[in-house]
Amino acid sequence: LGVWLLLFSLFFCTMDFTQIINDEIKKAMIGGDKLRLETLRSVRAGIIEFEKSGSDKSLGAEEFLKIVSGNVKKRKDAIEQFRAAGRMDLMHKEEAELAILMEFMPKQLSGEEVESTVAAIAATLAGSGAVDFKTLMPAVMKELKGKADGAVIQAAVKKAVGQ
Repeated sequence: LGVWLLLFSLFFCTMDFTQIINDEIKKAMIGGDKLRLETLRSVRAGIIEFEKSGSDKSLGAEEFLKIVSGNVKKRKDAIEQFRAAGRMDLMHKEEAELAILMEFMPKQLSGEEVESTVAAIAATLAGSGAVDFKTLMPAVMKELKGKADGAVIQAAVKKAVGQ
């Protein structure tokens, strides 16, 4: 996450994230892409909510990633619920919105990449004592947050500790 944030910050150092989203909204309006417009407006709503939250923090890469990740999680949950209810039309709409949001996320790691990272972190922690789920999971999440789905990470950690 740290490398991605650094690269992302360096690449967009002259623009802030609010401006990036606003520019993308303008492009969607001009292009008449209603789905993209709706999706980007939900991200902008999250940014506005963050700015009005009263915290003195400015919107940095980490906060922006947290906002987009929250929207991604909502879309994934909705996709599963619509699939279970047999509402394929709404499921496809949510999948399209998810694809738009993923443009703003770092490249997602494969299951094998997650497992190798978990194994490396477990080996590092094993030097200081026994490794269990409660010690390994926070260390792995610190390293992989935003880079992989939480369920994939959790499964890899459980596999590494033998659960």
